[in-house]
Amino acid sequence: MIDEIFEKLLESAEAAFLEVGVFVGAVLLIFGYINYKTQGRFVEKLENSKKLQPVIGALLGLTPGCGGAIFVMPLYLKGTVTFGTVASTLVATMGDAAFVLISTRPLDYLLVSAISFVAAIITGYTVDKLKIDGGFAKRREVLLKKAAISPAAHAQLQDGPVRHIGHKDGDSVDVLLHHSEKGHHDHSTAEKFTHKAAYIVFWALIAVGLVLGIMLLADIDINTAIGIPGIGAIIGIGGTLFCIVYMVVGRRIFKNEEHETSEHKLFSFKETLVHNAQDTAFVSLWVFVAYFIYEVFVVFIGGEAVMAGWMMATGLAAVIIGAVLGLIPGCGPQVIFVSLYARGMVPFAALLANAISQDGDALFPLLAIDRRSSLIATVITTIPALLLGIGAYYIEMLIRGAL
Repeated sequence: MIDEIFEKLLESAEAAFLEVGVFVGAVLLIFGYINYKTQGRFVEKLENSKKLQPVIGALLGLTPGCGGAIFVMPLYLKGTVTFGTVASTLVATMGDAAFVLISTRPLDYLLVSAISFVAAIITGYTVDKLKIDGGFAKRREVLLKKAAISPAAHAQLQDGPVRHIGHKDGDSVDVLLHHSEKGHHDHSTAEKFTHKAAYIVFWALIAVGLVLGIMLLADIDINTAIGIPGIGAIIGIGGTLFCIVYMVVGRRIFKNEEHETSEHKLFSFKETLVHNAQDTAFVSLWVFVAYFIYEVFVVFIGGEAVMAGWMMATGLAAVIIGAVLGLIPGCGPQVIFVSLYARGMVPFAALLANAISQDGDALFPLLAIDRRSSLIATVITTIPALLLGIGAYYIEMLIRGAL
C-alpha cells in the first residue's frame, strides 16, 4: 500500500506540472502582459461610468486571476464605485482557479464565465437598487479621517513617491491598504531570492515543460520522440519540486495577492515575470495537492468506477460544499476544488456554485477596509451561487435521465 501511494505521489507531481502547471504559466504570462500594457485603463473607465459600474466591475472580475477584482475594492472605500459594483465583481471572479480551468477544461471555463457574468450584473444592480452597503457609507468619512496623515508623517514612511492604481500615494486609501509600521511593502530576503535568477530558471523550466505538455496533448510518446528515457518524469517531478522550493523560500505557500503586488505588475514587466512565476508555482503546488488527494481517494474507495457512483450519490452535497467553500478568502482551497473537478470528482453544478461564490484574493483589501462590508459581500455572492448551482444540478439530472 505504501509503495502504491508513493507511486501515486510521483505520478501526481508529474501530471500536475506537465498537464496543468506549464499551461497555467503560459496563460498567466499572456494575461500578465496584456494587463501590463493596459495599465489600469479598465479601472479609469470604471470610475468614470457610473451607470455601467456593475457591468464593468463584472468584466474586471472575469479577468483570470485576482488583479482586476482587487483594484475595485479601494475604489469603494473612496466612494467612487457602489457596493453593487463590489458585489458584481466578486460574483464574476474565479481568482487563480480560473487558470486551472482554462488549462484543463476551456469550454467549461467559457460556460462558467458566461453564467457568472450574467449573474454578476443582475446581483450588482439588485444590490444597488435595494441600497445594500452594510452601513459603510456612514462609516466611510470617519474611516478616511482616521487614516489621513500629514505630509511630514508620510515623508517618514518612505523615501519617494510610489505609483498606484485607483488612488494616490499618501492618501487615506494608501495608508489603509499599503502601510504598516515600515511603510510600503519591502522585499524580504526570501522575496529577493525570487527577484533574482530563480524566476528566470523557473520560466525556462516552464518553457521546456510546455513543449512536453503539448506533445502529451498530441498523444506523442515524449520519451521515444526526444530519446531521453524518463524525460517526462524528470521535468514533471522536477518542476513540481521547484514549485515547492520556490513557494517555501518565498514564504508564499498560503499566498494571497496583495493590492500593492497587483500594482507592481502593472508598472514593471520584470515584476510581472517575477510575480507571475510565484502565481504559477502557487497554483501548480495546489494542483499537485489536489491530484494526490484524488489518486489516494481512488485507491482507498476501490477504483474510478466506484468514484463515478460516489459522485452521483453526493452531487447535491458537492454543490453546497462548493458554495460554502467559496466563503473562504484566498485561492488555495478553490484551486484544489477546481482541480478535483478537472479530475471528474465533482459535478459541473458544484464547479459553478464554487466559481460564483468564491472571491479569490479580492476579499482581502475589502477586509482591510471594512470587515462588516466584506462579510456582507461574501454572503451576497453565496446566494446566487447556491441558486444557480442547485438549478444546474437538477438540470444535469434531467438531462442524464433523458439520455
